[in-house]
Amino acid sequence: MKRKKVLITGSAGLIGSEAVRFYCDKGSEVHGIDNNMRAYFFGADGDTGWNKKKLIKDYKNYIHHQIDIRDEKKIDDIFKSIRFDLIIHAAAQPSHDWAAKEPMTDFTINAVATLLLLEKTRTYAKDAVFIFTSTNKVYGDNPNLLPLIEEATRYELPKSHPMYKGIDESMSLDHTTHSIFGVSKASADLMVQEYGRYFGLYTGVFRGGCLTGSAHSPSKFHGFLAYLVKCIREGIPYTIIGYKGKQVRDNIHSHDLITAFDAFFENPKKGEVYNIGGSRHSNISMTEAVKCVEAILGKKAKVTYIDTPRVGDHMWYVSDTGKFQRHYPKWKYEYDIEKILQDLCKGYR
Repeated sequence: MKRKKVLITGSAGLIGSEAVRFYCDKGSEVHGIDNNMRAYFFGADGDTGWNKKKLIKDYKNYIHHQIDIRDEKKIDDIFKSIRFDLIIHAAAQPSHDWAAKEPMTDFTINAVATLLLLEKTRTYAKDAVFIFTSTNKVYGDNPNLLPLIEEATRYELPKSHPMYKGIDESMSLDHTTHSIFGVSKASADLMVQEYGRYFGLYTGVFRGGCLTGSAHSPSKFHGFLAYLVKCIREGIPYTIIGYKGKQVRDNIHSHDLITAFDAFFENPKKGEVYNIGGSRHSNISMTEAVKCVEAILGKKAKVTYIDTPRVGDHMWYVSDTGKFQRHYPKWKYEYDIEKILQDLCKGYR
């Protein structure tokens, strides 16, 4: 059997490193692109150098490329020299807050670099599968138009509502405030779809809820659950921004996301879009998360509150993963919210 050749961008990050391990364990030749921009975005907290060193040490079939995904010459050289079967594009500027500080940097990384990778795929690897790690932020604040009910610890939808089981791919991307980050990711999201529909490439867009796992390098501005664990463990004050701490997020473990990617790789489609997250299987509010982590660690959180929410932030987001599960019925979750929190608390470095 031919040995698969896999390219993973953001390979030292949470999703990228999970993908590296998954495909290296399968015996693939795995190439990773990561220049540790998280250290630039988030300082020492976001530095992924530790993860890169671990991957290089653990896997002889992993080849690391310390380059910027916006560097067309170097990206072209990689695609020219290696015929990839699978490209997983997980590199990004991932923070809602940080994007507003440097919109040009955010857009060139999230949107322009995605177009560059798509074009190199079309030129050199047109039969490869291209998977893009998108985000629920492409829907902007449209989820906040749902008739949410305030409960003791969370906002919630009435059980009679059609989207009670989660938000599906029919939600509009228009007439909404996205945040700068949401716009750059939506631009990339649409372009990945278009390269599938217009050019006929095998492209899949996965609009993630909160992606998490113990390989995260969390910071104040990104990685809510992992950063919460860090703060409670180390006695660092944790700030909840807006919505009384009752905002709800669905959380999917990086392992479950990569197995979903692999299911798509084995039976790819052209320009398909999936909402992927914890769904009703795995979701939690900020207030609930604080209590759960306190119980696991046996330590009290130092929580402060800011009344004004972030611009375009969601009050409630739970993914309806029904479309993906209909297309790939063998895929199953391995992690629920309790198992995710246990992993974060035990695996925190």
